[in-house]
Amino acid sequence: MTDLPYSLDRTVVICAPRDVVFRYFVDSERFAAWWGANSTIVGEVGGAVRIVYPNGVLVTGTVQRLEPDRMIAFTYGYDEGKPIPPGGSLVTIELSDHDDGTLLKLRHDVADATSRDQHVPGWRFQLSQFANVVSREQHRDANRHADAWFEAWFEPDAARREQLLRSCATDDVTMQDGYAAVQGLQELSEHIAACQVHMSSARMVRNGDVRACQGTGLCEWQA
Repeated sequence: MTDLPYSLDRTVVICAPRDVVFRYFVDSERFAAWWGANSTIVGEVGGAVRIVYPNGVLVTGTVQRLEPDRMIAFTYGYDEGKPIPPGGSLVTIELSDHDDGTLLKLRHDVADATSRDQHVPGWRFQLSQFANVVSREQHRDANRHADAWFEAWFEPDAARREQLLRSCATDDVTMQDGYAAVQGLQELSEHIAACQVHMSSARMVRNGDVRACQGTGLCEWQA
């Protein structure tokens, strides 16, 4: 590989754990989900990388380094030779834990400033696309979690109610509405028990699928 004195750097937070994020660099079906149909990757050092953009532009490369759940580096070049020839640049992606999931750091080393600047908007879009694709997989059970939440509100047994809440919420869950400002799973469970005294005959149900994006979900419901 030639000297690569120029580079661009980007970071993005993905609402999924590192092991889920890393799958998209070793599984061709997942790799294609954020690059485009017929894109493939062989997730091992020396493995072939093939990126097929929606407009038919083809990029190829080879995996240079790989540390499971932590990093991958691969060469990146255009099959037609421009603006970067095959093997003419290096993409390095590192993953680390973040409070909201995974922090992804990308570095693209290239030979000239023009190539660097040309790829800034592309990586901005592609990593945004990637974050959405991974988040959708991570939260594919959003409907089930929403149903467990609503069921917990009308469960009279404290142990069963806590079980339901733990299946859809974290220990530091926060709830705020016109009648509550509570934090923590235990306090929430006690708040629900108190509410049941005044709405024992009511029920809440999910109305349609949860709409999820980048780790945030919107769920419509009716009583």
